[in-house]
Amino acid sequence: MTAKPLCDRGLALAARPCTVRRPRLVLAATILASSLDYVDGSVVNVGLPAIGRSLGGSAADLQWVVNGYLLPLSALLLLGGALGDRFGRRRLLTLGVALFAAGSAACALAPGLGWLIAARAAQGLAAAAMLPSSLAILGGAFQGAGRSRAIGLWAASASVASAVGPVLGGWLIDTVGWRAIFLLNLPLAAVAIALAWIAAPRDPPRTDGARLDLTGAALITSALACLTWGLTQGAGAAGWRAPAIASVTTGALLLAAFVGAERRAGGQALTPLALFGAGPLVGLNLLTLLLYGALAAFMLLLPYVLITDVGYSATAAGAALLPLPLILALVSPAAGALAGRVGARRLLIGGALLVAAGLLLALLVRPGAGYWTGVLPSVAAVALGMACAAAPLTAAVLGAVDARHTGAASGLNSAVAQLGGVVAIALIGGVLAQRGAGLTSAFHAAAIAGALAALAAGASIAFLFNDAGDGRKPQEVHRAKPQTAE
Repeated sequence: MTAKPLCDRGLALAARPCTVRRPRLVLAATILASSLDYVDGSVVNVGLPAIGRSLGGSAADLQWVVNGYLLPLSALLLLGGALGDRFGRRRLLTLGVALFAAGSAACALAPGLGWLIAARAAQGLAAAAMLPSSLAILGGAFQGAGRSRAIGLWAASASVASAVGPVLGGWLIDTVGWRAIFLLNLPLAAVAIALAWIAAPRDPPRTDGARLDLTGAALITSALACLTWGLTQGAGAAGWRAPAIASVTTGALLLAAFVGAERRAGGQALTPLALFGAGPLVGLNLLTLLLYGALAAFMLLLPYVLITDVGYSATAAGAALLPLPLILALVSPAAGALAGRVGARRLLIGGALLVAAGLLLALLVRPGAGYWTGVLPSVAAVALGMACAAAPLTAAVLGAVDARHTGAASGLNSAVAQLGGVVAIALIGGVLAQRGAGLTSAFHAAAIAGALAALAAGASIAFLFNDAGDGRKPQEVHRAKPQTAE
């Protein structure tokens, strides 16, 4: 996806500064590792029509090309951070990048959709391992103002990667073929591994006896898999028949079992239950789920419709998305600074309203509509809304809990953002299955549904969050439950 929350468990926990002899090489390594995720996600959206023509398969199969990646990433992101703490962040970063490269090569060689989806799942597993360790290494390599500048460069590079990826990927699809978009990852991964091994510090594995919450990880992964499969089947051509209903029901039961397991795990839980005890944090995570879910569906459907229904080439469809990362890069810093003066609440609500307006403007996208009057207004409004919300969301999440919970809270918010994409993409199979006038109508219906989700995101902030921390100072939230601290 193009826009993601900047808060991350690894970055929030990178409070252990260490001596690094080549901090610039460390910065380059973390930028390259993170770019693998940003480039891959944005390029695959542009490549879906070509993949469908080449390998065949149903709309549900094409959904799994995306969700096969997002599902393990969202379910295992927190576990990936814990594994980095346990076994060493440099070790897990290099292992994750190597696995991501292997998965990319498998995607490029895929003889069928089943192979491709399995390779995408391997990529998602690898991303869950490398992303938390990447940002934790970055945070530990710099201190004070240097850390802020490094994070700013990392965020700017993510915007650049998101801007260049779809255009370059679209050109490769048009000239070489869709398999080439996965080969893009191989040189990036090789350089990232070399730089990390040379410059990143060797952090010793933890020996404090803390155990990994493998039970929680298995339960949440199984729950999300059942829910995603059931929602995909129910929203697709198969409809809400017994298998889809049974899968969703099983997923709900596994979620309940996950909550019980996390309660028993206490302070070693993958997701401490104390994080759900305050209205402000619940409101922020609801906004994240709904807003990033609407964005994920929009970013998948828009290039698909432009290529399949409006007649764009893959290159042109990638270029049509350029305003989104550019506006994010230009406006997000100003939005973050403004939130520091007026509070996050107004910007979060305003951002959600702008996203809703942009999704309604997507009703102008139809065959025969020009880019400047039919596509750009929608992309620009969605981009401006996300820019208003992204940086204030990061600050608000970190300010909603005390220092002991910042890692868990930020990691949970990142996972919720990914989960929003998983659920949204599972629900749009009916759109991908349409052609011609039916595709236009289904896309417009999805845009309206996305606008309603964005409005609900704004409402969650209006009712559950205020800049005073729901009547308490941010440092006081959750302090009554220290046993759940990480």
